[in-house]
Amino acid sequence: MATTEEVATTDEIERRVEEADATRHAKRSAAAQQVGELAARRAVIAGQLGDIEGQLGNALAAAHEVMDIDELARFTDVPAADLTRWLTARKPARTKRKKPAAGVESDTSREPSAARTPAVGQVSTPPASAAPRSGIAPARVPCGGVMTSLGAR
Repeated sequence: MATTEEVATTDEIERRVEEADATRHAKRSAAAQQVGELAARRAVIAGQLGDIEGQLGNALAAAHEVMDIDELARFTDVPAADLTRWLTARKPARTKRKKPAAGVESDTSREPSAARTPAVGQVSTPPASAAPRSGIAPARVPCGGVMTSLGAR
């Protein structure tokens, strides 16, 4: 057991804790600063790389008019896979949409082209234009417990 003479004073304990915290604080601060600086540099370089890849894509598209990717790869010693990736990754120039002429309304009153299915328990009736042929009455066929009309053929 420690005697009262061997126990650190309150002031000494506080000084030791602050000293230990200061060392840890300095290490944490340095690590955070390094990570922040590297991340900022990376963001700048990534932006530059994106710009260069866009320029490469545009140059490849222009060169594509006079030579193919394999020929360009032979001349430049750049793998064809890289050239193709840059070409396909480029963002084509946006084209503007034509605005509809003034006074022209879209025809939203048209019925859908697909026939609608009757709800469960309802009988399907053919449209007025689909009259039975040659006076033959439509056959009645069970369909999932519901009788539906089918035109005889």
